[in-house]
Amino acid sequence: MAKEKVVLAYSGGLDTSVIVTWLKETYDYDVIAACINVGQDEDFKAIEKKAYDTGASKAYVVDVTEEFITDYIWPTLKAGAVYEGDYLLGTSMARPLIAKKLVEIANKENAHIIAHGCTGKGNDQVRFEATIKALDPSISIVAPWRIWDLKSREDCIEYAAMHKIPIAQTTEKIYSRDENIWHISHEGGNLENPWNEHKDDMLVLSVPPEKAPDKPTYVEISFIEGIPVAIDGVDMDPIQLLTKLNKLGGENGVGQIDIVENRLVGMKSRGVYETPGGTILYAAHKTLEKLVLDRNTIAYKGIVAQKYAELIYDGLWFTPLHEAISAFIDSTQKMVTGVVRVKLYKGSAVSVGSKSIYSLYNEEFATFSKDEVYNQKDAEGFINLFALSLKIRAIMNENIKGEKKDETLGRKILKSGEFVG
Repeated sequence: MAKEKVVLAYSGGLDTSVIVTWLKETYDYDVIAACINVGQDEDFKAIEKKAYDTGASKAYVVDVTEEFITDYIWPTLKAGAVYEGDYLLGTSMARPLIAKKLVEIANKENAHIIAHGCTGKGNDQVRFEATIKALDPSISIVAPWRIWDLKSREDCIEYAAMHKIPIAQTTEKIYSRDENIWHISHEGGNLENPWNEHKDDMLVLSVPPEKAPDKPTYVEISFIEGIPVAIDGVDMDPIQLLTKLNKLGGENGVGQIDIVENRLVGMKSRGVYETPGGTILYAAHKTLEKLVLDRNTIAYKGIVAQKYAELIYDGLWFTPLHEAISAFIDSTQKMVTGVVRVKLYKGSAVSVGSKSIYSLYNEEFATFSKDEVYNQKDAEGFINLFALSLKIRAIMNENIKGEKKDETLGRKILKSGEFVG
């Protein structure tokens, strides 16, 4: 009788390396390891070999980096979505795509179980499982961290040693990291105490701002309908473009944040994120929108962006609301075409110039020079109407002050049932 198959979201890191063996020992499953490449800097041949060496019957390595950028990163960039004012959603965006690929592999392999290495305290368990349920509710889920006897990463290291599972982590170097082409996150270790300043040797994609060059770097980014397409006038495909901006941003110490965030599951967590290229793109995209979008659209889009960020953070990519908001966002981006010049200097990315054929800025209208469109005399009537309610309120308050504020006035008001002014 054939063993039951389980597709494991496999990275080759500490948790999933242990889980391959644990699934075989605990359930006698036929484990299919699935490593989804979203642009992380890894030796994928080594990961595939390790999966087989630790007991997987089959190993998939699927490169979805470009799909990740075009179908997940660019839509989130166009939305201007930022979680709690800081986090550019690097891990959050990748999880629904990874889960989608796990479902596709499970269907291909006729497997009815998916396993993952997310802890029971984190957000990723929700993101994976909400996506799986949305795409194929017939699939069951095994989450070892919620049921096994291992209570910490130290326990996992000990388990790996007992079963001769090769791992890179040690009890001294125990940061939990998640990397893709958009960012890298760091959690655990000395970061678990929010009083501790994070150490510079933790950084992977960027240098500390203090060690960045003393001379600023300028970069020009071209957008078409909200999507970045070129750097310094050179057209690039999505992977080339983001890789280039990551390099420029990293060299200048751009895109580092150290935050305490509110997890979906109800607790706070502390993490350090490096998002060099993404930080540059957000700055440039926001500047271009300010040039071409009208005031009301910008204001309402800001409200929508916050909800969009919450949806992505909470793992609700494959939902009707996300689809509806995305349609609105796309409609706002039709004129977001142009070029933005960004100055990179010791950790900052500041837009210093922008241009677009759809620009709503006109120097003739904005200056004090004479023009044929704006008659400054018209402003008087506009202000009179705009401030009318304030004027009426002030008049009424003055009339009230003129009355004797005593019990007689109070009785008069109550008796007549009318406002006395």
